[in-house]
Amino acid sequence: MSALQSLNILLVDDNQHMRAITSAILQSAGIRNIREVSDGAMALDVVRDHEVDLAIVDFNMFPLDGVEFTRLVRNSLDSANPYLPIIMMTGHSEKHRVVEARDAGVTEFVVKPITAKAVFDRIQAVILRPRPFVKTQGYFGPDRRRTATALNYRGPRRRSTDVAQSASTDIDGVGTA
Repeated sequence: MSALQSLNILLVDDNQHMRAITSAILQSAGIRNIREVSDGAMALDVVRDHEVDLAIVDFNMFPLDGVEFTRLVRNSLDSANPYLPIIMMTGHSEKHRVVEARDAGVTEFVVKPITAKAVFDRIQAVILRPRPFVKTQGYFGPDRRRTATALNYRGPRRRSTDVAQSASTDIDGVGTA
């Protein structure tokens, strides 16, 4: 845990009590460099003006929520650090919200009520098992695939839709009847 002491953490949540709980969890591991703000717009200013190693952001905030913050960090031309590890925390764990956060470029996801173990597991994943970043026309962020075989696969057909397509195409690329 002592290796975490040098991290510069940005903690973004509109609920002051949640920031206090999360900050206490981080401090219990010896992390002392914690900047706290209450929304994504203020967080963008911090990312521009200060060195940040990791951001922990709430999903639902106003005027700028955690998903939009993540999109701006990843895709703005003036982004200070598009590769910033971002851990999303939220009380809303519905699949569509997790997918929305993932597709915005969130690195990890933790559900409230948070526990010290959950927070440190996500921090450890970001530090010890960083995923490569992917840039396509519609996405920039950590590789969304999590399984070892998917991460190591280098063949031409990597998407689930490719399997269906290849089943109806013979070796010459001509459809079979």
